[in-house]
Amino acid sequence: MIVFPKFRFFYKDLKDKTFTLLDVGAGNHSPSLTKRVFPHCIYHGIDIGNYNNTVNDVSLMDRYFEMDISQLRFDEVPDNFYDIIVMNHIIEHIRNGDKAIEGLSNKLKPGGFIYIEYPGMKSLHLPTMRGTLNFYDDPTHVRVYSVGEIELVLVNKNFKILTKGTRRYWPYIILMPAKIMYNLIRKGHTPAGIFWDLLGFAEYVYAQKR
Repeated sequence: MIVFPKFRFFYKDLKDKTFTLLDVGAGNHSPSLTKRVFPHCIYHGIDIGNYNNTVNDVSLMDRYFEMDISQLRFDEVPDNFYDIIVMNHIIEHIRNGDKAIEGLSNKLKPGGFIYIEYPGMKSLHLPTMRGTLNFYDDPTHVRVYSVGEIELVLVNKNFKILTKGTRRYWPYIILMPAKIMYNLIRKGHTPAGIFWDLLGFAEYVYAQKR
């Protein structure tokens, strides 16, 4: 099954299981999209506000923490509780994303997994395009991180790095022609995100807490 790239490393192991997931950045219909893939997961979300979520999205959250993660105040979030933490295109919006990762890593159970994805260094040199292909296409982007920086933060917090690098999700690359045609017909333009995997826009780190 083709799943969202942020789920690809743990989908097979957890698709039919009950587990606790903390979604850091729970806007843009992430609750309903996550529950569609993992119907049995216990879904907790963090966000600074309600971004593009419907009433149904909100109802699917088992718990919601409204907070600005750049403030590094995570006491409300339970320690050693989650099986999975997902930080998908969040840290580039704050200047202290490394510190946020440090604080939130305490919320993961020993043996739990964290997935972090963000625009990589290559995004600084990609052309400008509607929907963000160059890092600066999004005016809310404030800092570029590197795999090495994120890896060091996690290793210092006693994590084992399982995989890392530039995101190249081959199912998305193979489907590019169909997605381009669909969007041109349906929307009249091609969203920049369709080119992310081919051009290497994003980097990721996937790690397990020892």
